[in-house]
Amino acid sequence: MKSQEYAVVDIETTGGNAGGSRITEIAIIVHDGLNVIERFETLVNPQKEIPVPIFALTGIDNEMVSNAPVFDDIAERVYELLNDRIFVAHNVNFDYSFVKHQLEEAGYKWTARKLCTVRAARKIKPGLYSYSLGNLCHSLDIPLVNRHRAGGDADATALLLSRLLLWDTEGEIMKMIKKTSYDQRLPPNLPPEDFEELPEKPGVYYFYNQAKKVVYVGKAVNLRKRVASHFSGHTTTRRRQNFLRDIYSISFEVCATELMALLLECTEIKKLWPVYNTALKRFEPKYRLYHYEARNGYRYLAVGKLGRYQDSTEVFHSQYDGITLLRNIAAQFEIDHRFCKYGRQDHDGLPVTAQEDLPDIEEHNIKIDEAIASVSKNRPSFAITDKGRTEDERSCIWVENGQFYGMGYIPSDVAIADIEEVKDYINQYHGNQYIMQLLYSFAEKYPGKVVYKRE
Repeated sequence: MKSQEYAVVDIETTGGNAGGSRITEIAIIVHDGLNVIERFETLVNPQKEIPVPIFALTGIDNEMVSNAPVFDDIAERVYELLNDRIFVAHNVNFDYSFVKHQLEEAGYKWTARKLCTVRAARKIKPGLYSYSLGNLCHSLDIPLVNRHRAGGDADATALLLSRLLLWDTEGEIMKMIKKTSYDQRLPPNLPPEDFEELPEKPGVYYFYNQAKKVVYVGKAVNLRKRVASHFSGHTTTRRRQNFLRDIYSISFEVCATELMALLLECTEIKKLWPVYNTALKRFEPKYRLYHYEARNGYRYLAVGKLGRYQDSTEVFHSQYDGITLLRNIAAQFEIDHRFCKYGRQDHDGLPVTAQEDLPDIEEHNIKIDEAIASVSKNRPSFAITDKGRTEDERSCIWVENGQFYGMGYIPSDVAIADIEEVKDYINQYHGNQYIMQLLYSFAEKYPGKVVYKRE
């Protein structure tokens, strides 16, 4: 490599993700750590419309780029300037993803070690109010002209790099640009210490945005490796790039087993509903069978939409499944069809015109109770026990009457004499149908771990 040379890069684009947007301007400043040794700047014809909000930010419009070279025409020059040099940018992964993507489209296979001046400034000058380029330059008395244009921002970033190299008495930059360093893979707003605290154990991790709101929950067999996998590669979708920019902190909870981590992940997603979690949401049932007593004293069975945290006799993925079950039990227990509701209904009871020839209210309500009991009968209560987080405990997952009750840890020196004592060590959680599918499947596969079973 050319004796530790840097390529300081800034780009302007038509949008926020490399997969669907294009570069409209690029500036590359070759820097040897002390001085600028070469400079390249040009507008780029993106071959697509520049949105009005982007024009408002950068001042670059369609007319300005109409006679500019397309990226393919400058790709060779860009590659020459970047090759074998450390790629430097403010929020480096954004610029890197665009440049890499468009170089690959032009036929150039290129990768580089990266240095993010946001992360470097956080390490070398901690405690500043803001690390955006504008605020950072103001705090450090670095001139910044032509803001939101590639040349102006690149010039300021190059000056910032010079200052950081001068102030870096602890060798932080050299640590950051090592190929083994996670710093360049981490999202720009994530403190490295949050990542460093992650253990290599099973558990659940939480990503938070700037407002301290959970935006993603995940489970892992190895927390450190799983979190690191989110930051590897250079996927260019808008969703991924927004996701990485939204990560400002991480927390985690260690679990004894992968199964407990999966259950905790499921319950936390249902409770918090993070914006970037989508996979498990597909498994959520949409309809429920429930019962209620109307003002006329008669009890009803109904199938309707499932709301969060609502108690239900049974849940279903389709309304058709719910209606089929309701019709079957109504026929089995000879329940008057007027007391079965399909879809959204009021709970006031039968209209005045339907009050004739009603069944005996006491006999009818007994039939409703028997029908409800038939749906929930043969649902077992049992515990799944396994290793604990330490040798001094064992883990326990409790299922009561066919529903996930909760989970926790029992000290190894505690002997359980009565099933109800298990609950003293259990944290209660909201379950769902998907969780019960997981638990029944696990219990069938590992029957030796199922204890305290009660039919």
